[in-house]
Amino acid sequence: MQKLKGIPASPGIASGPAYIFQETELKIERKTISDPSEELTLFDKATKTAIDQISAIRAKAESETSSEEAAIFDAHAMFLQDPTLIDAVRQAIEKHSINAEAAVHEAVETHAQTLENMDDEYFRARAADIRDVGRRVVCILLGIDEVDLSNLNIPSIIIARDLTPSDTVRLDKNLVLGFCTAEGGPTSHTAILAKALDIPAVVGARDGVLEISTNSLILLDGQKGEIIVDPDEALQLEFAERKREHETRSSEELENAFDSAVTLDGFEIEVVANVGNLQDAQMALERGAEGIGLLRTEFLYLGRATAPDEDEQIIAYDQILDLMGERPVVVRTLDVGGDKELPYLDLGQEANPFLGWRAIRMCLDQPDFFKIQLRALLRSSPGHDLRIMFPMIATLEEVRRAKALLDESRDEVCADGATVAESIQLGIMVEIPSVAVLADQFAKEVDFFSIGTNDLTQYTMAAERTNEKVAHLGDACHPAVLRQIRSILQAAHGEGIWVGLCGELAGDPEAIPILLGLGLDEFSMAPTSIPRAKTILRRWSKAKAAKLAEEVLDYDSAGDVRERVQKAQPK
Repeated sequence: MQKLKGIPASPGIASGPAYIFQETELKIERKTISDPSEELTLFDKATKTAIDQISAIRAKAESETSSEEAAIFDAHAMFLQDPTLIDAVRQAIEKHSINAEAAVHEAVETHAQTLENMDDEYFRARAADIRDVGRRVVCILLGIDEVDLSNLNIPSIIIARDLTPSDTVRLDKNLVLGFCTAEGGPTSHTAILAKALDIPAVVGARDGVLEISTNSLILLDGQKGEIIVDPDEALQLEFAERKREHETRSSEELENAFDSAVTLDGFEIEVVANVGNLQDAQMALERGAEGIGLLRTEFLYLGRATAPDEDEQIIAYDQILDLMGERPVVVRTLDVGGDKELPYLDLGQEANPFLGWRAIRMCLDQPDFFKIQLRALLRSSPGHDLRIMFPMIATLEEVRRAKALLDESRDEVCADGATVAESIQLGIMVEIPSVAVLADQFAKEVDFFSIGTNDLTQYTMAAERTNEKVAHLGDACHPAVLRQIRSILQAAHGEGIWVGLCGELAGDPEAIPILLGLGLDEFSMAPTSIPRAKTILRRWSKAKAAKLAEEVLDYDSAGDVRERVQKAQPK
């Protein structure tokens, strides 16, 4: 018997024989060609064929999940119409006389690596999408059929190095009990689709899973990230019982997702969503979100040759705000720079981009560029509960300069005869320890805080969160992080402002009682986490959670904190 650990990607319990999925290795040779026009024609034809294939996959996804999940493949099709990507391929063929498949592969890899180097996990996960699309075009150019699971004839658990979104949609739910991959992350579209298809999944389990033999009996827990190979009879019985309990609980949680999260002692807690586009916002409403606690605006700026103008941004913001109606929407201003290359901005190279020129730092140094976004947000504000939030704040001076630019933008919008909402709350991300330490001073400057625990943990523990070798240091349940959250909340409430938390910790079942006990006002999380989070909040009293939080803040490790919460969970 062997026990392996990965990253929970899609909840659920599964047991069955292992099926080893091996993707066809593509051998892409870079060749000098004599007729670029012929290669361009081949590329154009392959692109059109790929778009047709993606359309068919989208239709399958919509029939088996929903229009929101199916919209993932709209983005895939858009990659193939993106001028930046298309121009890169065509220039490589025309100027460097290289074959079409090599040009596609190199252009896709360049863009994918840019996404992988970004600080925001949401956008790092999009690298898999563009590689999925690029592989499709290259396969068409090489005349290679896509690998499928047509020879899978008994219900099994798929073991793979990785699965693309296209692979995932093609899985036969009658035969695929679950899947486990060596690579990948919990915010990937593969993980999102697995949840929508209700397929238990564990990702990022490293190369150990690739040593599993075909037909080995596998137990898989997508909630805990557990993989057990060749279990004994006792463990098989335990997993069977866990599966029954999970299925019953999940059904009940979804049924109650639209009810408020009211604690046993009568406190109503706001539960909202982190989203990155209109499709995410639609998914959030379907999962019971009461608003948006983090709207990432980077989707407007990435994967294009020129910056979005004011009118284009207004259209995008209007669509999301109109969808949300009177619900609160917290918009984070542009968070790129340093490690996030944009072809239309000269960001330069940095030795340590995570501590570099990015987010509000870059925007304040380019006020004309920044004010385009601020004016667009102000123009979209009438009739909505729009709240604007600045990321990567480290000093009070940055807050004051950003507020001054917002005031200038408001004057410009009003001078043009446009209306602006009378009241727009202004907040900051608390993700740098300097702000946590001086939270009482920052609380005098803004209307709210939103704690970004992903970065706050990274900077507190000096453990870069994309580095697997130090991943064990990145648990936000560490008392060093929790104590900062307590001091942030105390300072904010002392000044009469509210506090949200939009890091992954907000949807973590073991962290929710602690955050409730510390006095968090708003929990913002991935849409799929909302039904479970609301259920947990309803099972606790705020008073009992406060006692638990006070106790665990004196512990000395994240593991001890989590173990204590598990024991304290109401039955």
